[in-house]
Amino acid sequence: MLVLLLSCLAFILALGLWEARAHRKMLGTIPVRIHVNGTRGKSSVTRLLSGALREAGLTTCAKTTGTLARFITPAGREYPIYRPAGPNVGEQVRIVRTAAAYQPDVLVIECMALQPSYQWMSEKMFVRATHGVITNARPDHLDVMGPEAEDVALALSGMVPRGGKLFTCEREHAAIMQAACRDRGSEFVGTTEEDVADVNAEDLAGFPYQEHAENVALVLSICADLKIDRQTALRGMYTAPPDVGVLKEYQVDYFGRKLFFVNAFAANDPVSTGRIWEGAVAKRPGVMRIALFNCRADRPDRSFGLGEACIDWSPADLYLLIGSGTHAFARAAIKNGLDAEKVHYADGKNASQIFETMLSVSGRSALIIGMGNIGGPGLELLQMVKNRCAPEEAPTAAIL
Repeated sequence: MLVLLLSCLAFILALGLWEARAHRKMLGTIPVRIHVNGTRGKSSVTRLLSGALREAGLTTCAKTTGTLARFITPAGREYPIYRPAGPNVGEQVRIVRTAAAYQPDVLVIECMALQPSYQWMSEKMFVRATHGVITNARPDHLDVMGPEAEDVALALSGMVPRGGKLFTCEREHAAIMQAACRDRGSEFVGTTEEDVADVNAEDLAGFPYQEHAENVALVLSICADLKIDRQTALRGMYTAPPDVGVLKEYQVDYFGRKLFFVNAFAANDPVSTGRIWEGAVAKRPGVMRIALFNCRADRPDRSFGLGEACIDWSPADLYLLIGSGTHAFARAAIKNGLDAEKVHYADGKNASQIFETMLSVSGRSALIIGMGNIGGPGLELLQMVKNRCAPEEAPTAAIL
């Protein structure tokens, strides 16, 4: 019996070593591997970058885990990623194998790991990037990567490649990432405030939605390293299909009631969400303001952080809480001074019921900004809002 057990263990070990060698061999067939990480904007940067690379004539595969996980072929077609057992960092092996079949020049792959050890493993074992990307390091997923913002930067730095290059827009915690680059013999390439300022209003006007100048500047920096000129890169970015959860304002004229619904569900850290809130309310002065927070019982830390932060924003007329675990948000907000009479609970309701609730509390006209999470009822509610936009009215971008 012992001999049989040892034989089985030896076989499993040999199989694992064979699979590891086969995976590294496949990685070696892809000359440029770009691993994208960060708190906010990873999916946008992945999509923008893959569009720019395709426009430059490079055979490019991409994988994004934004609102919906997708594999993007060199022709720009998107396919859903099948996850029989749910999300798992090991699926990166399957993505590399799928990409290698296209014999690509470049693979752009979004990091899907949260646990610091998994972020390191994703880079060390699965991607082995030539170019690492950290969009930013903001206070989110503090229950996993925290408790402080500096800890988030340390966790994200776990995927800095060895002997490659790291591109980032992060400035507050750049020193942490620079130290990781020195440790791993990689070059640090920071996107400066001047680089962001060079992305002007004319550049941003080419997007049919609100794109952040920081994301564009970061992609332009990577493209410059790959010898792709600015205009080619911008053309490719303009044609790259955005994530389903992209920041947009939708105008709904529903039986005489006018709603301006801003999809900011994907920005779920307090810093990003606060910026979007202020930009959106500045664009629509004089209308009722409804802050809609989609909470998740499995993300209490996020709800608590947003509840604390919203007190410092321009005030809303009503705070509408949907999803699950809304008590975490309400407790934090009310404890820090929010008037409890302004909080309206719609937790546990489906998208149709939430839409009816929105109508019942909005009067004749209202600005409704959806924040917190796109999971749960968020995505379904967004689709319901889109379906109720007038066909002749294209959704307009929220101004930040």
